[in-house]
Amino acid sequence: MSHVVVGYDGTSESERALRWAVTEARLRRLPLTVSHVWRWPYPISYIDYEGVAIVRRMGEHLLDHGAALARELAPGLKLRKRLHDGSVSPALVHEGHDAELIVVGSHEPDQMPVGSTALQVPAHAGRPVAVVRDSASRDGQVAVGVDGSPGADAALAFGFEEAALRGWRLRAVYGCWEPGAAPDGDLSLFSDTDKLRRVCGTVLERAVAPWRVKYPYVQAATALVLKSPREALLEAAAEATLTVVGARGTGVVETLTLGATSDALVKHAPCTVVVVPNIAG
Repeated sequence: MSHVVVGYDGTSESERALRWAVTEARLRRLPLTVSHVWRWPYPISYIDYEGVAIVRRMGEHLLDHGAALARELAPGLKLRKRLHDGSVSPALVHEGHDAELIVVGSHEPDQMPVGSTALQVPAHAGRPVAVVRDSASRDGQVAVGVDGSPGADAALAFGFEEAALRGWRLRAVYGCWEPGAAPDGDLSLFSDTDKLRRVCGTVLERAVAPWRVKYPYVQAATALVLKSPREALLEAAAEATLTVVGARGTGVVETLTLGATSDALVKHAPCTVVVVPNIAG
């Protein structure tokens, strides 16, 4: 059964994520699964079973608090609680294997620690992951990264649906000034910027066209930017409420689990970021 999954640990960041997840579940008419992951913080050789029981109970109390907040925000929402033990990221990826969306909180830009859940979950999940930041003061706009790849098309699908659900505007952004972003790897385009604009502009408009037809009521604009995808999308994110990217675009190194652009946005974008895998393959 499809649902929205959110990780909750009682911090202000996870409360922000919970509020975003409640809105998503309500708009999508899906159940919400509130998940908390607890762990014994010491080596197994130092295990104290009474202490473990106490830590588990603390986790149960945190989970109950998150569920109560969700019910307060949306009284009629169907809600499930899930308590896991172990590592946070694998638990959320497992819980969200059939989810419409997995939602996690995040530190502010440039403050994300190495190994952060906000980096690990989008890198390993096979479902869309929202990394939630405070963008309440921003006007409703979705920025979507486009490069003609299947991953970017999956991002457009999510972005248009989100814009439609929330009544927001959408801006499709193609940062084409990078060898990996050139259509068919044609590096000769970089010696003729007019031709580059024409070719990449065609790719951009063709990518957006079917989604404009499917969502005619979404106010959608396109932007072709002669900068790298990372630079173009970080600039767009500065004005957006939400930025949506494919997990891996045309220029990604095959050994990377998360593409360079999506990794940069999760780490540095000032707004909420959704990373969308190419679920179709």
